[in-house]
Amino acid sequence: MTRQLLVKRMLDIIFAFVGMIALLIVFLVIGICIKFTSKGPVLFKQARLGKSGKVFNIYKFRTMVVGAEQLGNGLFQDKDDDRITKVGHFLRITSLDELPQLFNILKGDMSFVGPRPPVTYYPCQFEEYSPDKKIRFQMPPGITGYAQVMGRNALSWDERIKYDVQYIEHFSLWLDMKIIFLTIDKIIRQENVYGDDQKRSGKIS
Repeated sequence: MTRQLLVKRMLDIIFAFVGMIALLIVFLVIGICIKFTSKGPVLFKQARLGKSGKVFNIYKFRTMVVGAEQLGNGLFQDKDDDRITKVGHFLRITSLDELPQLFNILKGDMSFVGPRPPVTYYPCQFEEYSPDKKIRFQMPPGITGYAQVMGRNALSWDERIKYDVQYIEHFSLWLDMKIIFLTIDKIIRQENVYGDDQKRSGKIS
């Protein structure tokens, strides 16, 4: 498994670097669209829990109004949330808002595939996770993951953690490839972009 993890890291670096160069124009276009359609910075930065509970700043293209976490339903969002900008809605359904996380991958904070990193205080602080749930923090978090292709924001937190732990326990490069292909399919189908109101899973992915 150690060898597979080394290969995984090497592939992360190579594809993140190539992706940033290949998508440079896309980055610029998205940045201009955000800047000219809503007030505030182009990038959204938020503290998240990474491997072993280490706190790092995740980067995304901003899809909501500035200070959205202190407005409305906080972390929880739905399709008709008026805090989401017009450009932000498009970025979310296409998952283009996640592109700046290529920087996080190059820095070593994240991987292409792994458990999505939760915010530092929801559903709980790192110290409050039970030992069986802390297993999800044994690998770097990912832009996409097993929980995302199995339901994404339609899942409750307990369901997400269950899938994250399964991923850690059955990790292989083949599983990573499978998750990437399933992620592409989910993006094309635009499935589970928002959580449902009953589970209140929140859009923190």
